[in-house]
Amino acid sequence: MSAPTRTRGLARRRGSLLLSAVAASALLATAACGAAAPTGSGDAAAPPNKDDKLTITVYSKFTDREYGVVTTALNKLKAKYPNITVKHEGNQDDDKLTQSIRGGNPPDVAISFYTDNLGAWCSTGSFQDLKPYLDRDKVDLEQIPQAVRDYTSYQGKRCAMPMLADVYGLYYNKALFAAKGITSPPKTTTELFEDTKKLTEFNADGSIKVAGFLPAMPFYANQAQYWAPNFGAKFIGDDGKSSLASSPGWKEMFEFQKKLIDFYGGHDKVEKFKAGLGDEYSKDHGFHTGKLAMMYDGEFRTAFIKDQTPSLDYGTAPAPVLDSMANQYGGGFATGTIIAIPKGAKNPGAAWELIKQVSLDTDTLVDMANGLKNVPSTKESLSSPKLDVPPQFKTFLDIYGSGKLVANPTTPIGDAFLKAVNDFAEKWQAGSVPDLTAGLKQVDAQVNDALAQKGAGG
Repeated sequence: MSAPTRTRGLARRRGSLLLSAVAASALLATAACGAAAPTGSGDAAAPPNKDDKLTITVYSKFTDREYGVVTTALNKLKAKYPNITVKHEGNQDDDKLTQSIRGGNPPDVAISFYTDNLGAWCSTGSFQDLKPYLDRDKVDLEQIPQAVRDYTSYQGKRCAMPMLADVYGLYYNKALFAAKGITSPPKTTTELFEDTKKLTEFNADGSIKVAGFLPAMPFYANQAQYWAPNFGAKFIGDDGKSSLASSPGWKEMFEFQKKLIDFYGGHDKVEKFKAGLGDEYSKDHGFHTGKLAMMYDGEFRTAFIKDQTPSLDYGTAPAPVLDSMANQYGGGFATGTIIAIPKGAKNPGAAWELIKQVSLDTDTLVDMANGLKNVPSTKESLSSPKLDVPPQFKTFLDIYGSGKLVANPTTPIGDAFLKAVNDFAEKWQAGSVPDLTAGLKQVDAQVNDALAQKGAGG
């Protein structure tokens, strides 16, 4: 991701949680209003003839420069089908997409940044099952990492393909590290805490001058879903129910957060410091200005730094993990852009040809990855000599290919479960949750109630 107009990363999703919840609610309303059973579950629609003249309409949220990069990629389909016109309509969010499907006038292809809506898309039949196309064309999905295959399917149904991926890791300020005698990034949460203490500087009045690692949540890319893999914390159990209270990683995670907050002198001091940091996508971002020595973020941050603070001396590394999870170091959280055929698409056969182009063709993926500074989603594209790989960006390619990726579960309630956990995190860090286990059980009950309502209405 290279421009703030694009709101895919979950840090941006803090602002889009409401949007995606609205979209998910609209999807459920679609089902309640008599939506047909999922289409695309039978025979695959025939591909167009080479000389067919038709227009494929594509909805996406891309705008500005990124819109141009993606449009160029979409138009690569013309090499095979020269008479097909691709009409790319940018700045179309999931709510607009839902409305088009409900109104019976959907695009042929839907591109969404919000992977957490996939369960709602699939469970209502709003996205078509792609299995018939994959089977017909003998597509080998093993070329896509398992975690990515997971977040593009729901309950065994593949109703989307990955287009590009976002991978999250640790950013650290090399100059600040050197000044404190730290020679390498932390690999465990114990090392992260110790380095945080060394790197943090306080003003004479006790306020924070430089934070080694800021525990405020949600803030920037500090959100529960980014932290969870580092602690082995699971959102949903094998029984399909919320598992926060029964997954030990959540208690470990929130206790680690509290330890950091206590080190800084309490929630109020952390909040005061946070309030003085710049916007997430401005040149005044706390990491850009040297006020944050370490932080979590996605690979797209490398593009922002190159554009806004090119002189910054920084490195990247996988996120630190619990000491007891040392064998999981090197992995990380992944999410990404998904692409699908909506229910009611007028040209599904041609739509699938376009989806194959931008989700499986190596050159197309590499061109988009270079233009957008995202991770290309197939294993072959990762090793392409055409891929632009600065050292800081390579870290994320290594994480992506590590076999240790973790993605959010897909649920029929969209990302409502993420909002519930992040809302809890705000209350916990403010000291308004007296009993951690009891609080996690309350979140479980809230999420399970939402899941049960969807089950009853599905």
